[in-house]
Amino acid sequence: MKLEIARALFLVAGLAVTTIAVAAWEQPKLVVFSKAEMAEQCALPRLIKPQTAKVQPDHDLLLFLFGMRQGLRPFG
Repeated sequence: MKLEIARALFLVAGLAVTTIAVAAWEQPKLVVFSKAEMAEQCALPRLIKPQTAKVQPDHDLLLFLFGMRQGLRPFG
C-alpha cells in the first residue's frame, strides 16, 4: 500500500472518530421551565401542601468541612 493511500485512510478514520465523538458529546441546551410547564409535567394533588421545616446547620459537619479546607492548603 502506498504511503499516500495509508495517510488518506488514517485521515478519514481520524475524522470519522472525531465526528462520532462530537455527536456523542452534544449536551442538551439550557431550558427555563415556567410554572405552567411544571404543572403539566409533575402534577401534585391539591391536597398535598409543601412542608416547611426549619433546617438547622450541623455544626460538626461545618467544622469538618473547615478542617478539610485547611488541609488543602500547601505547606510552607
